Amino acid sequence: MRSIWKGSIAFGLVNVPVKVYSATESHDVSMHQVHDKDGGRIRYKRRCEVCGEEVDYDNIDKAYDDGEQTVVLTDEDMESLPVEKNREIDVVEFVPSDQVDPIMLDRAYYLEPDSKSTKSYVLLRQTLEKTDRTAIVHFTLRQKTRLAALRVRGDVMMIQTLLWDDEVREAKFPSLDERVKISDKELKMAASLVDSFSADFDPSEFTDDYQVQLRELVEAKLEKGEGFSTEETFGETEDDGEGSNVVDLMEALRRSVEKNREKKGGAAEDEKKPAAKKAAPKKTAPKKAAPRKKAAQKKGA
Repeated sequence: MRSIWKGSIAFGLVNVPVKVYSATESHDVSMHQVHDKDGGRIRYKRRCEVCGEEVDYDNIDKAYDDGEQTVVLTDEDMESLPVEKNREIDVVEFVPSDQVDPIMLDRAYYLEPDSKSTKSYVLLRQTLEKTDRTAIVHFTLRQKTRLAALRVRGDVMMIQTLLWDDEVREAKFPSLDERVKISDKELKMAASLVDSFSADFDPSEFTDDYQVQLRELVEAKLEKGEGFSTEETFGETEDDGEGSNVVDLMEALRRSVEKNREKKGGAAEDEKKPAAKKAAPKKTAPKKAAPRKKAAQKKGA
């Protein structure tokens, strides 16, 4: 892993130098869009809706739209805002761990000791464990001030950014205002059902079946010779403004598919068949598939 930030945890007179690492990663198979007719890569252009011109990134500003009016914020406007460059993770308070609502948890980061002596790191880690407390901290990452929970996972301390209070929506459903009577017998039967499903949670027992089967599908298509060179999904560009050399992409795709099939000992006939769609590049299976939760719990973000 590569550290993304260096700083220190500060509470009272105690200072704990740390390195910050992203604790999670996506295992989703990366895909892009292609034209179903010839397999050509689909590109999106940044086009102005007023003048119709394609716009370079250098000429793009940010804007806020309140539904009726739009306010443009230039680079100069954005640079006028105060930018936090503090390299400290400031402990605001220590709270009982069960008071941190899981709905507020966002991105997770591991903290590694960044000094020759790990005593202060271990001291804080053991203190959090013994007191069953979570530290609420402020820190700056990518020029934004974050609120986060500093807690322990195994032998490592970690911080999880928290959503701000106004980012969590209130759940108000009129249907829940209806008075419903639940009998003791129904509660007993429901508890019995829960007990029959009871187990200790082991994330390694769960796999993302969709991503596993998607990867298997990609690999099977590659083994059948249905893949072709990625370069052939891009068209020719203009040569110094002196015109363009247009190639027959369909013919190039046909030749590529036939060549792959010949290598596998397959027949190179039936030229009239449309070229197979581009398959995603073969990737090695992830070290560990993310757990598929038994029930949806929290939003993604």
